[in-house]
Amino acid sequence: MQQDPNYLTELQQTVLAFESRGTWRFQGAKESAIRDELGLSLTRYYAILDAAIDKWDAAPQYPHLVNRLRRLRRQRAEQRSAS
Repeated sequence: MQQDPNYLTELQQTVLAFESRGTWRFQGAKESAIRDELGLSLTRYYAILDAAIDKWDAAPQYPHLVNRLRRLRRQRAEQRSAS
């Protein structure tokens, strides 16, 4: 059975929950936790996170996180296009 592309996968939910944990005390702590806890490379983690914030059911579950990440992505895109 194929999953509806509008809904979050279990892995996307896990990544959003991880990202919503917030601040990290030490430089590199988040990156280590991504590898240790989730077993993902940083590239894979951020690709999953980026796709997850575009799913329509992500915003109701993590409204502040999704809005912040979408805003940051939009700002980075604007900076790249202005260069």
